[in-house]
Amino acid sequence: MKKLFQKIRLHHIAKKCRKTIGRFMHLLDYDDDILAETQKKELQKHIADGNMLLAEKNIDGMKKYIADADAKIAFTLKRNQMWLRETLDILAVALAVAFGIRALFFQPFKIPTGSMQPTLFGIHFVEKEPLGNRFLGKFGSLADNLLFSCERSKLEIKNEGIVESYKPVKSLLSTKTCVTIGGVDYILPGNIQKIAEYAKLEPQKVYKKGEILCDGYLSSGDHLFVDRISHYLCGLKRGDIVVFTTENLFMNGEPLAQSSGFYYVKRLVGMPGDTLKIKDDTLFVKEKNSDKFRPVTELSGKFKNIYTRCGGYQGHSNIVGYAPGEYLSSPFIEFTVPENSYFMLGDNTKFSADSRMWGVVPRRNIVGRPIIIFWPFSRRWGLPDRAEPLPVKTTPAEFNTFKEMYQQ
Repeated sequence: MKKLFQKIRLHHIAKKCRKTIGRFMHLLDYDDDILAETQKKELQKHIADGNMLLAEKNIDGMKKYIADADAKIAFTLKRNQMWLRETLDILAVALAVAFGIRALFFQPFKIPTGSMQPTLFGIHFVEKEPLGNRFLGKFGSLADNLLFSCERSKLEIKNEGIVESYKPVKSLLSTKTCVTIGGVDYILPGNIQKIAEYAKLEPQKVYKKGEILCDGYLSSGDHLFVDRISHYLCGLKRGDIVVFTTENLFMNGEPLAQSSGFYYVKRLVGMPGDTLKIKDDTLFVKEKNSDKFRPVTELSGKFKNIYTRCGGYQGHSNIVGYAPGEYLSSPFIEFTVPENSYFMLGDNTKFSADSRMWGVVPRRNIVGRPIIIFWPFSRRWGLPDRAEPLPVKTTPAEFNTFKEMYQQ
């Protein structure tokens, strides 16, 4: 019985010893490219010592060998340095995976303009009174930036005078501009065009001391993740919000990518083969192989908000004051979408440069669909099209020329 017990004990200790030898062998193999020769020789000696103890069936020696293994590894490999290397390896792999996912599946995208408002907001000015977000300005400028992507912007004239100059200001986190009025410099968030818009600056106008030109916050717009894969698997559907490139798209003979940016976001309203027309601020669609025009709301529930005409939604309009063309510029013009192409409109139809100006978007230009608005933390945070329109009737606006609308 005693011999059986010793045999079982020997088998158990020997098994642990073999695992310990395996640890030394794994380290020798895994770090072979970075180990010094002296370190390799030490590991080889530990492996040989373990095998010798196994051969001799030295139970006490094996127990000490197992107990001392961690200290031997730490001393031989200088684990403080190895920990740093392994941590960097893990970070490198994590970053590679993250960038791979970003490139292949989910791409971050920033809404550049207001053409999709109020569904998605681009860079826009928020008046301090009344505020739609009751938390804005309550926790300091850092919180305003981190939570709501907003920067405080107030311009109160200190010295009577005219607008003398604009000058970009270097800033790591945002775009800022120095505006000089009456010899006084004012640093405000935004580029020259945006500041001139929200402060309503006019050349040669004399501004009086104490006059407040703006008092509020400039938001950098909605940031979202774009799903780059699913449209290859299940296609696009009417009413989808779509991000696409402006490659080979032109307006007035100029490349859109050069004048307005490489990426656009709009809503898909026309599928290949559809015939479209806009009449009485309503988009009508005659589907492929159909002989009847129907309001777009009958074909997809994704247009429900747009036709509530509440909270800024206004339906779809023709192009007021724009030179007549072939892309729905008047109620009397119809357009048929060619194959492998899509017709895109902005939800903020009176302020949107879209397929009414530059035509259809080829299928090859499609990047993907937004899946979530991840920043800022506003009422729009979450899935696109999630927020209901604000219960306020949209006020009809009159515009003189399309140029003025597009600059908005």
